[in-house]
Amino acid sequence: MNAKRAKTPKNPASKLFVLDTNVLMHDPLSLFRFEEHDIYVPMMTLEELDANKKGMSEVARNARQTSRLLDEIVTGAEHNMARGIDLTGPSRQLATGHLFLQTEAINGILPISLPTAKADNQIIGVVMYLGQKFPKRPVILVSKDINMRIKARALGLEAQDYFNDKVLEDTDLLYTGTLELPPDFWDSHGKGLESWKKDSRTYYRIKGPLCPDLLVNEFVWQEGPQPLQAWVRVGAGKTAEIETIIDYSHAKNAVWGITARNREQNFALNLLMNPDIDFVTLLGQAGTGKTLLTLAAALTQTLETKLFAEIIITRVTVPVGEDIGFLPGTEEEKMTPWMGALEDNLEVLNKPAETLPGAPGASTGNYGGDWGRAATMDLIRNRIKIKSLNFMRGRTFMNKFLIIDEAQNLTPKQMKTLITRAGPGTKVVCLGNIAQIDTPYLTEGSSGLTYVVDRFKGWAHSGHVTLQRGERSRLADHAAEVL
Repeated sequence: MNAKRAKTPKNPASKLFVLDTNVLMHDPLSLFRFEEHDIYVPMMTLEELDANKKGMSEVARNARQTSRLLDEIVTGAEHNMARGIDLTGPSRQLATGHLFLQTEAINGILPISLPTAKADNQIIGVVMYLGQKFPKRPVILVSKDINMRIKARALGLEAQDYFNDKVLEDTDLLYTGTLELPPDFWDSHGKGLESWKKDSRTYYRIKGPLCPDLLVNEFVWQEGPQPLQAWVRVGAGKTAEIETIIDYSHAKNAVWGITARNREQNFALNLLMNPDIDFVTLLGQAGTGKTLLTLAAALTQTLETKLFAEIIITRVTVPVGEDIGFLPGTEEEKMTPWMGALEDNLEVLNKPAETLPGAPGASTGNYGGDWGRAATMDLIRNRIKIKSLNFMRGRTFMNKFLIIDEAQNLTPKQMKTLITRAGPGTKVVCLGNIAQIDTPYLTEGSSGLTYVVDRFKGWAHSGHVTLQRGERSRLADHAAEVL
């Protein structure tokens, strides 16, 4: 009775959250994310943490970090186990609830149909036991495993996903980087309009109801008799400044022989080619031209304008797991199977001059035949380095053009690790499609790509564009619509 009375909080609305192992392995700091509510860690969760602590994978690192955190919290608080360990101190006031560890054996709670040998079922058994022990208190299972949540709900238990790292509930609300101006824009924002020219660009200083919502480096556009494509240089205030952009759809502005085929591609090339922009995110379905545009911009600025020393490409090797060690060869050769997209795009970029008007070498005609094309390809390959994510920690890239492909498969923590590699003069470009996430327990709302798009919007040295239209072929476009 004493233990029960001690465990029941003064505030009866305080919930008791039972944590599944995958929550702790996804975010070790989840121990401090439940504010005034109490958390309960079953013994089976600790067993699974122990089983997953070995190795160099992200999961193993998180398991070790969780164990270290638990050790810090529990050390010196052994006499408080039954009453719960106050988290106010260890969390530095982030959480004011208590941590409970399972201190007693729990048997005979589960229905006969659920085998007790399975770890998930044992954790569900703990939730059932706590529900019976504290009938007046909400006991909630927190798990990133959908099937486990379904099983818990089928048994009449409350279960929910771990929401703390979700940037958005609805990815339709994700910042697109572009805004269509209303037809009456100039009427409502033209009062006291100032305009001037500088370096062949036109600038407008406007006042009006849209100004507080305009973010720096957001693209604005308007169709009609006087079409406008511009981007915001000063925003989020009573006045805003917009600047017209370079038209990369015109052959004279071709980037490595590539011209923009639609409005969003034009916006993307303006970000990729601007030396003041250090961080670019491009979202879009397959075939929207993310990789092609980025590679064309990277090659131009590395080989022609010499703005960067080399191009580094990395991507998550999800299909075969974390380790690339069993493949033969060097790090670059091991990564080659995942770099098919790179090869395809280099083939397009190294087409003969007559196929791509304005391509480098157009004056010499056909790159001097197949030999010339092979030589150009060798030159390009020398400037492109393919790196595995596994070996990125502790590195600093200076004057590099860093491309992170398939970035939707990265967790926010991995994304931070990668972006903080950037040294002076480095540009980082993240490409991805949040509808194609292969990493277990990552969703569109909690992907590292969604996270950086949301956190970087409005920073003067970053930009984002969501590419809408596929430009592969009529077959690919039709397939994307009907299949």
